Amino acid sequence: MSEKPNYIKEAAKEPLNIWGMVGVVAASVYAAASGGVIEHLAWVPLAVGAAGEALYLVTMPATLAYRRLVDRRARQKELIDRQRRRDELIRTFDPREREAVNYLAWMRKQIYDNYQKFTRGTLLPERIQTLDVFWESYVDMLDTYRRRKNHLRSTNLTQIRNQIQQTERSIAQAPDETTRRLFEQNQEFLQKRLTNYNNMENSMKRVEAQLQSIESFFQLVNDEVMTMQSPEQITSLDFDSLLSSIELTKEILEETAPVLSQIDAAERMSSTPTRPPVAQRQ
Repeated sequence: MSEKPNYIKEAAKEPLNIWGMVGVVAASVYAAASGGVIEHLAWVPLAVGAAGEALYLVTMPATLAYRRLVDRRARQKELIDRQRRRDELIRTFDPREREAVNYLAWMRKQIYDNYQKFTRGTLLPERIQTLDVFWESYVDMLDTYRRRKNHLRSTNLTQIRNQIQQTERSIAQAPDETTRRLFEQNQEFLQKRLTNYNNMENSMKRVEAQLQSIESFFQLVNDEVMTMQSPEQITSLDFDSLLSSIELTKEILEETAPVLSQIDAAERMSSTPTRPPVAQRQ
């Protein structure tokens, strides 16, 4: 969640306000250097400027119009920063992943252009612009998928299962209670690793299916735009269903986040490329 803007601070940084303060200081310096009566009144511009600045900082940040202006600037800045971070993230993808992401971005542009072409410049409906949200979700999920998939591939599941069986035999043959508890502790750790692996594998299957659904939906919308008889044909598509499934998938990933956060942090630091399966495109 973005931080709420500090309206007083933003008002103080306005170029008009800054130049006004510079003008006050300049007037005061000029009066001080002029000599005579004006020299003794050099403090007047500073006093007037200070009073005006105080009044400005009390009134301007409190106006609804200025707050809306600052909020709009903050949203624009957040969008630019988010796009910059996403572009940096995409550059870390391998060529096949970048191809999938860029293909969806290209298809989104084609959909927008063709819709406005066939409707003779009609503004894009809000539902169709939801493709922006779907594309951003695709990039974020692909990043999550590739990092966690890389961890799964680096884990020897057979070795863990063999260690569990070996530990079970060691528990049965333990010479004393202390040794037995140590083996049981090791068994507990191994079981947790196995559970974490299974949970991660299940969540990754869900993400993979979600990625394919987004790709297929983009293709469906593109097909509908190329053959539509009326704009209502496009807006009647089930955008809400895909949006709901994306939100549900994100919730599932958040549920596994406490277990996998350290894994994610380690994978972000790794330069080893991965090649997750991306849905085939016609």
